[in-house]
Amino acid sequence: MGPGLVRTLIRLTVGNRLSAAYLTLVAVVIAKATVDSLFVQDPDPDFAWLWPPLVTFPTFLPVAALGRTVWDPAIMPNWFFVAMIVVSALLQSLALGALRRAVRTRHQRMIRSC
Repeated sequence: MGPGLVRTLIRLTVGNRLSAAYLTLVAVVIAKATVDSLFVQDPDPDFAWLWPPLVTFPTFLPVAALGRTVWDPAIMPNWFFVAMIVVSALLQSLALGALRRAVRTRHQRMIRSC
């Protein structure tokens, strides 16, 4: 894996507006879930942590399946659950960046051919 490939992966993951907006959304949802679970007086504050996996849903399923092979869900530490959400968000952001690049490249080819 050369430096060009690493640079391209980083650019696709965080270097475009679509991926940056998605990662900002995930960060806001995680921050809100943290604040809700620490400071809001609900009978069950753990419901706040339903939203971060839903925001990262398509990629959260395989990452969570891999995470369950490492730790039993009953004894899984909170930091590992948050790490699974972050990994899912980064994979989703990479997919969004690749999709944006493919659409943009196709659009530019169509413009050149006219």
